[in-house]
Amino acid sequence: MRIVVLAGGIGGARFLRGLKAAVADDAGDADITVIGNTGDDIHLFGLKVCPDLDTVMYTLGGGIHEEQGWGRAGETFAVKTELAAYGVGPEWFGLGDRDFATHIVRTQMLGAGYPLSAVTEALCARWQPGVRLIPMTDDRVETHVVVDTPEDGRKAVHFQEYWVRMHASVPARAILPVGAEQSKPAPGVLEAIAEADVILFPPSNPVVSIGTILAVPGIREAIAEAGVPVVGLSPIVGDAPVRGMADKVLAAVGVESTAAAVAEHYGSGLLDGWLVDTVDAGATEAVEAAGIRCRAVPLMMTDVDAAARMAREALRLAEEVRGQARA
Repeated sequence: MRIVVLAGGIGGARFLRGLKAAVADDAGDADITVIGNTGDDIHLFGLKVCPDLDTVMYTLGGGIHEEQGWGRAGETFAVKTELAAYGVGPEWFGLGDRDFATHIVRTQMLGAGYPLSAVTEALCARWQPGVRLIPMTDDRVETHVVVDTPEDGRKAVHFQEYWVRMHASVPARAILPVGAEQSKPAPGVLEAIAEADVILFPPSNPVVSIGTILAVPGIREAIAEAGVPVVGLSPIVGDAPVRGMADKVLAAVGVESTAAAVAEHYGSGLLDGWLVDTVDAGATEAVEAAGIRCRAVPLMMTDVDAAARMAREALRLAEEVRGQARA
């Protein structure tokens, strides 16, 4: 089975770990390709930082800081301390010493002329994540958030500044995937979609993670035309994000923070199946009325086993959708 997964950072990475466990336990011959969000990418200290790609790579490669869900395990911060002593910022974005090494290697390779997709493949050669990890594009795309501030009025800030420094403490007025319109899918992205047997949307942020991937011209269209089941898992449980502040960016695009509203945001032209948590079982009727097959199952990724059960439910729903299409 060839599985394609669109993934952001922590939620996507933890789901992928469960998916790998699920297909391994079921003795399935699965080939997993991950299309990673690069809209969160940022340049800091002269280095190219790819938070979502690295979170997937570290999580599946066994190097992630488990409690945080991001960054390296056993991290130290001597370089950050020294930079601060020189008055070099920003101090609000914490890069550890081990993490710096990844960004240095990436930036050197990009400077030598390698595209981000080739660099990502080279970095994964060390971590052996057990999936093929491809950035959504080799082009520069950055998600910006429009906010109102008392000092500067309305302005756009990088998503990382909004999320990490501002903690999404002010309303997001708009989400701008800057550069997306001019970008093109990285090599292998469209081919993986065309060859997939199933496409999964994990419980990643539907606006700034999966939404940004879908903003790259050609990707949404390829998924809609793939002719295979497309199944998503709700990142909203009980009308609130499981993790992070997805409700803030959902509001910016006019979408309610509910499991049903997120499914309708993706739409029946893209989604075939949608999993909601058992606490949102009442939403299944509305989702099915929107033309999307829906089931209620436990969606809290408390550990790898729980994530694996979620992955099995997603694959089971995909087979149900496939069987209905054949009938």
